[in-house]
Amino acid sequence: MEYNEHEAKMTDQIKVAFIYDPNYSFLNGTHFDKTTYYFFMHALKRNKKINVTYFPASEKFDVTQLNGKYDIILLPNNFHEGSPKILDGIETTSIPVISRVGDPHDIKWKNKIPYHKKFKINYYFNFMDSTYFYKFYPKDFKYRTIVFGLEPSLYKNLKPYDKRIKNKILNSGAVGKTTLKSRIANRILNPQRSGWYFYKLRTMCNSLSYVDYNGIVDGKYMFENYIDMLSSYCASIAATTYYPTIKYWEIPASGCLTFMEITEQNAGNYLGFIDGKTAIFIDEFNYKTKFQEFLNSSDDPKWKKIAKDGQEFSLQNHSNDNAVNNLVNLMEEIL
Repeated sequence: MEYNEHEAKMTDQIKVAFIYDPNYSFLNGTHFDKTTYYFFMHALKRNKKINVTYFPASEKFDVTQLNGKYDIILLPNNFHEGSPKILDGIETTSIPVISRVGDPHDIKWKNKIPYHKKFKINYYFNFMDSTYFYKFYPKDFKYRTIVFGLEPSLYKNLKPYDKRIKNKILNSGAVGKTTLKSRIANRILNPQRSGWYFYKLRTMCNSLSYVDYNGIVDGKYMFENYIDMLSSYCASIAATTYYPTIKYWEIPASGCLTFMEITEQNAGNYLGFIDGKTAIFIDEFNYKTKFQEFLNSSDDPKWKKIAKDGQEFSLQNHSNDNAVNNLVNLMEEIL
């Protein structure tokens, strides 16, 4: 029989069944945050080592139809948000299941632990460091940090750094309410789920006159395109209290000088950014000094260089294609 190189390559590919809820706004492209959408719905298709088939199902999906045909089952969430409510026949299949994990801190109030057996999950992944995952999940659950979220094609036509706003620093995303009444109420009724709890420094930054805040109104940013908003400023803030979010690599990828909260508490060093070279590290004690240093010398070329180096580092190390490669490595290890 004649050797067909194309068929051999196809045979060598890992056959992946991606089972998802098509109504999930993070996957159908209707949500303002499209990072998850681009990762699952676009970047997976580009990797030559895997052959992905998409199975949309909201309520129930019959897993038995996959037996003998697929190597891996991939889920977008270890909960019935994004994934179907029922995976019928999952208990009898020998196909390994890999699932993205949502916010680890909501495990109790969303009652996610039963889904470990319900979906027969072998491995979890997301962009958080493993230390944060295991603060909430059992130590025998397997987890891999895979930093995803940057779709390289979206970062090609950015406004040049020299034409951006330089006398203000951009702050974006959810923040805590600053009224005394709200803070007291959240401390009593909602102690570990408020904006102040997760975004303390980000909230504190909003009191500064030289910080421009663009938050989320009615479920979306005031700018139609978040990357366009970022690329209007020379500098922007990435600050989360307990773990880095996608802003930490979105902001530098947009060509911004990134003031990045990196502390022992949020364990953000795993991202690989270097203070003074690819970002400017801040905390609750030095952020004002760091901001003023930039604003007092915003024309100094060193800031532009840090922004440029941060952009290159982010796009090289935290792109969706790099993330899919890491996911494929995990699949190969499991198989």
